[in-house]
Amino acid sequence: MSQPTLPLASLPAGLDEPERYDEVVDAEGGLRPAWQSLAGLALALTPAELGRVEGEITRFLADDGVTYMHPDAGAAPWQLDPVPLVVDAAAWARLEGGLAQRAELLNAVLADLYGPQTLLSSGIVPAAAVLGHAGFLRPVARDAGAERHPLLLSGTDLGRDADGEWRVLADRVQAPSGLGFAMENRRVISQVLPDLYQQSDPHRMEPYFSALHATLVGSAPDGVDEPRVIVLTPGPHSETAFDQAFLARGLGLPLVQGSDLVVRGGRVWMKPTGWPHREPTEQVDVILRRVDAEWCDPLELRSDSRLGVAGLTEAVRRGTVRIVNGLGAGVLENPALLPFLPAACEALLGEQLRLPGVPTWWCGDPHARDTVLARLRAGDPGFIVRTIDGSRRDLTGMDAAAVADRIAAAPHRYVGQELLPLSQAPVWTGDTARARPLVLRTFTLRHGSAYRPLLGGLATVRENPDAAPTTKDVWILKAAEGEADQGFGDIAPLPGGRSAPSVAPRALDDMFWSGRYAERAEDSLRLVLTAQQQLDLAGTGRATPTSARVLRDAIHRLAGAGTARADDADADFRSLLLDAGRTGSTAHALARLRDALEGVRDQLSGDTWRVFAGIERASRALRASPHPHRTAESAGRMLTVVLSLQGVTANMMRDAGWHLLETGRFLERALQVCHVLQVTVERREVRTDRAVLEAVLAASESIVTHRRRHRGAVRLADVLDLLLRDPDNPRSLAFALASLRTHLAAAPASTGSTRPERLVEDLEAFTTAIDTDALTVADDGIRSVLADVLRELTAQLEQLGDAIDELHFESGPPPVPLSSLALIEELMEARA
Repeated sequence: MSQPTLPLASLPAGLDEPERYDEVVDAEGGLRPAWQSLAGLALALTPAELGRVEGEITRFLADDGVTYMHPDAGAAPWQLDPVPLVVDAAAWARLEGGLAQRAELLNAVLADLYGPQTLLSSGIVPAAAVLGHAGFLRPVARDAGAERHPLLLSGTDLGRDADGEWRVLADRVQAPSGLGFAMENRRVISQVLPDLYQQSDPHRMEPYFSALHATLVGSAPDGVDEPRVIVLTPGPHSETAFDQAFLARGLGLPLVQGSDLVVRGGRVWMKPTGWPHREPTEQVDVILRRVDAEWCDPLELRSDSRLGVAGLTEAVRRGTVRIVNGLGAGVLENPALLPFLPAACEALLGEQLRLPGVPTWWCGDPHARDTVLARLRAGDPGFIVRTIDGSRRDLTGMDAAAVADRIAAAPHRYVGQELLPLSQAPVWTGDTARARPLVLRTFTLRHGSAYRPLLGGLATVRENPDAAPTTKDVWILKAAEGEADQGFGDIAPLPGGRSAPSVAPRALDDMFWSGRYAERAEDSLRLVLTAQQQLDLAGTGRATPTSARVLRDAIHRLAGAGTARADDADADFRSLLLDAGRTGSTAHALARLRDALEGVRDQLSGDTWRVFAGIERASRALRASPHPHRTAESAGRMLTVVLSLQGVTANMMRDAGWHLLETGRFLERALQVCHVLQVTVERREVRTDRAVLEAVLAASESIVTHRRRHRGAVRLADVLDLLLRDPDNPRSLAFALASLRTHLAAAPASTGSTRPERLVEDLEAFTTAIDTDALTVADDGIRSVLADVLRELTAQLEQLGDAIDELHFESGPPPVPLSSLALIEELMEARA
């Protein structure tokens, strides 16, 4: 089969386009070996079929909440191309040996640079290239006692040159990301292209995760029988937050932030509930680090960091905790090392370097500097100058003379590199296939006594260097049918037994507020729907009914009046549903709900994110349609998906996190009941009062219950009894307080007599003593007793929320960077 008949054929290269290696078609127009066995199914991927697959990919990724956090633009949808990168077994075998050797070499270089430093003393690697790099951390360098294997997991970015040979573009060892994204890509592609996937039978990735888990457990310090392993994350706003959460959830490890840890006695501990009033009891033995090393310890590294743990470096020096990868591994990402790795390989391993790097010249060498300056001044388009520890774009836009001046001022801080004509792969762009340059990120793990590359990876294609990346699943075909996936035939099973995973105070806080924001969003949507229903019943052109007006007033007390005109209810409701910047709105509650859940993503089912995918679809439909009926329809869809979140959380383990989530939910429900009942404080004429009471019952999801209980007319005393005192009504204050008592009793720091528990008892006693008939008495049109009771209940509930926060979550002064402390001034003031 020839290239012209292949529906995924790339367009001919332009006159200025360099010749590139094609990942699918060879120079004679035939298919590469990896694609030959898949030709029949590949040709069945018509434009219509690929369009269907693309739509399913988008839906699957949205349902899973897969995003990439751009530093400037915020969260963006993850992009996955339907056509995988397929590599046959023979081609991969040649690459696999080079990846294993490179990981072994980098490990040896890292151990030497932070230990005996023979590479520096012998001149094999120039000292200025290492000591001038920001990734070299002097606090962890020591003559003896350094780890023999500081590098357990590495990533390598590869690109093919015009001849089809793989070259190393960059090493990723600081905190290599992408394993979680790669696994998600595989999960999605295997579902949308099942026939192609099953026929190709590539290596599955699951055994590699099992091997990674075994490696982490086995890397604990000596003498630890049951190590506690955690994943340290910068937080939910990290660029690769999804990747980190996926990895933690897939490995069954807690995903913690620096604020969840504390160093005591040279050891790392999980903060207990009620910290700092309670001493820690759970020691951390292994940390899979996803925070850059310089941010890991504000005491010895960056003093302005709030992502790390003060004293972590000292714990590492004492050998009480193992960090993967070790602090200081970032020096290996230094492009200035690339020209010297062949000599280092011979010196440390006694071997020739198998995988060459992209041609690189370090400007600290005079001869190399002359080459860099000559190509810079000539304006060579296939050449780039960059700093050794900055972004490739740091010098973008600067003219050659300015860059040359910088090189002259600090030559050791700059390198020049070739820009390879990377291989091209077909990418589906919505209506046709286009050729795009491809980069492959691979991963290598030290399992047992050897380095084992992942048979797979994460491929990235871009239209141009500044464009958003699109990824591809990577299929490594098996050499023979029945070959063990990943080559792991016998990974030793992990020790059995149950464990009670700890939940940090910060995570409990996130769970608590998740419950509050979920309930707040639900109640807000019910108010909008009820108010809209009252307006619809009135009909077009008629005066706004009082019941709708009082509900809108209730909404405005929560979310402000907004920017819509007072008579434009639809614009007001649209703002509530769409404007996340409007504090107190539905959109604001949903945005904060997502933020809180992102902080505990490792503890949640994947079904959780389908909630937000459904909300986003409803929001898009509302934005696209100007018709008033769309507002109520979108609000109804949002309410449906918010309610489904309760079904998801109902399947959670009944641990501390779940109990605090439910605590937040019922505290907010109690507050919302009091808030909605505020509209009954004013007495109106009988028919209007009845309409208002029915609207209150509808907004409180209690109208059916009321009709079953009270078959006559709607009376205020009956409504108050149902919503305040009825212990069997799930929407009542009494039910919420009973639930709060149950969930608080199960919280870690509760003793039966803590302040939150006492406050709940007082609230229950206060509610039981309420005389609902007395609340209905009005004086000058105002039910002042009811107003006083609701005001007192709200104040006590808010006091309860503060007490829960103080007892169950981290208390004490907030962390501040050391660099901001004016210690000298404080001492002088104290002496004065």
